[in-house]
Amino acid sequence: MEKTCWKHIQTVREQSPLVHNITNYVVMNNTANALLAIGASPVMAHAKAEVKDMTTIADVLLINIGTLDEYWSEAMLIAAKTANALRKPWVLDPVGAGATPYRNQILQKLLQYRPTVIRGNASEILAIAKSNASATKGVDSTASSMDAVQAARNLVNQYGSVVCISGETDIIVDQKNQTLLVKNGHPMMTKVTGLGCTASALTAAFVALVEDKTEATVTAMALLGIAGELSEKQSSGPGTLQMNIIDKLYAITEMEFAEQLNVSRE
Repeated sequence: MEKTCWKHIQTVREQSPLVHNITNYVVMNNTANALLAIGASPVMAHAKAEVKDMTTIADVLLINIGTLDEYWSEAMLIAAKTANALRKPWVLDPVGAGATPYRNQILQKLLQYRPTVIRGNASEILAIAKSNASATKGVDSTASSMDAVQAARNLVNQYGSVVCISGETDIIVDQKNQTLLVKNGHPMMTKVTGLGCTASALTAAFVALVEDKTEATVTAMALLGIAGELSEKQSSGPGTLQMNIIDKLYAITEMEFAEQLNVSRE
């Protein structure tokens, strides 16, 4: 697995996919820097007048509903519809799913356009699958990733998406009935706002170029988790961790990646 994932990391570095982000303004800067660090080319555009054109020229679309409002919702729906019509890959990050009826309504509309990958925490996956009454506490998960596996499988069956449940262990399920576990990362990463959003953006970069979307998702989650593990060793707290993760995404070596990678099949 490490050889395959590293090949995908090299592909992104060499081909620099254009990632169109409609994401929340809490994380825009961090997301853009993380994408640049792995070799991708980020663009942040949510104006309704240009999202169709931007989605058309980009290699992949990321929609993150973190700071949702009526204007951005319309832009997201235009972009998702365009990606679906062009058979272009797109990633959905359902931030705060289940928190409010409005957020749930927008997600149901977006899901009609069949995202290539859905990446969220356990509570978010449970909420959009409507398979559990588990509450969502803001954007934090109140359930473990294992709790949401059946909900994720329901989403795979309904929309054909690869579904990634992020948590202490990241769980990826797909149409091939695979369940892959990524056990990389560090608890301090939960103290840095928006690293889940970064994970979704990195996933989009790999999904843009890698034919096997499950491998693309595994690579993104493992890369960020390993960068977090290695960065924590030289960080004094969340602030320096955030900075060091960006540096490690940029400078990580094949040996570092291979030594830390912890991926298994259930």
